[in-house]
Amino acid sequence: MQPYYSTEPKAEAETLIPGYTHMQRAQPVTLGHHLLAWVEMLERDLVRFGAARAASQPSPLGAGALAGSTLPLPAPENQMANSLDAVADRDFALDYLYADAACFSHLSRMAMELCLWASAEYGFLRLPEEAATGSSMMPQKLNPDVAELVRGKAGTAAGRLAGLLAVLKGLPLAYNTDLQEDKEAVFSTRRDLRGALAAFTVLVRTSEFRRERMAEAVSDPLLLATDAAEKLVAEGTPFRDAYGEVARSVRDGSFKPPSSAAESVAKRQAPGPGAVKEAVAAAKQRLSST
Repeated sequence: MQPYYSTEPKAEAETLIPGYTHMQRAQPVTLGHHLLAWVEMLERDLVRFGAARAASQPSPLGAGALAGSTLPLPAPENQMANSLDAVADRDFALDYLYADAACFSHLSRMAMELCLWASAEYGFLRLPEEAATGSSMMPQKLNPDVAELVRGKAGTAAGRLAGLLAVLKGLPLAYNTDLQEDKEAVFSTRRDLRGALAAFTVLVRTSEFRRERMAEAVSDPLLLATDAAEKLVAEGTPFRDAYGEVARSVRDGSFKPPSSAAESVAKRQAPGPGAVKEAVAAAKQRLSST
């Protein structure tokens, strides 16, 4: 079977994969539903960046070094009320660095999943040569360098946020030269994030999903153990007893799934194919109005 070339959630609305908790197979979901979780993360990042931009709008013009000026300077409409605070404030930088660090954290989680999916142990993904590199020693290797570099930069972004917080925590009002530390943190983090987003876009768009490996993994009957317990509950068995009965059948090897993975997903409205397609359309509408 040829691998399927798409990272569009709607196109993967019916592609079944195992969902994981504790990095252990848990229940069947669709790949589209999983990719939409990434979309939700990034949409929250857009909201945070919008809030950080709004927080940077009040102007310190006219505050002088700390106590204003005797010169007839034009007063901006959104002038900060207190000149001491206007000079010393770096909350806008912290807001931006937090938005950056949160976005990097999300990209890092996605990168980690791509690294796992591209491994031989999972085999859900084939890396593109545009966003991966070979080994300097082992000819067979294709390493997820873009994903790993994004994952590493996430730690740097979090460190810059923590660093500026540490600079600010003990400063008296108003200006102190320590405050110039905000420049390197903000400018460097912005540069890193722009580069990471551009590289990550290439990685995601050109990766190849291997549907046959996903289908093989989701055929694990134990993914339907929860469905079996819930079926017993629907028939009147208390959940504690149903849980124990299914757990015993798993341990002794007699477990029989009550349905297929596709039927299981179809019964659960949130991750089902129809819900995925509706969620993709809603996400596109929200993004177009951002």
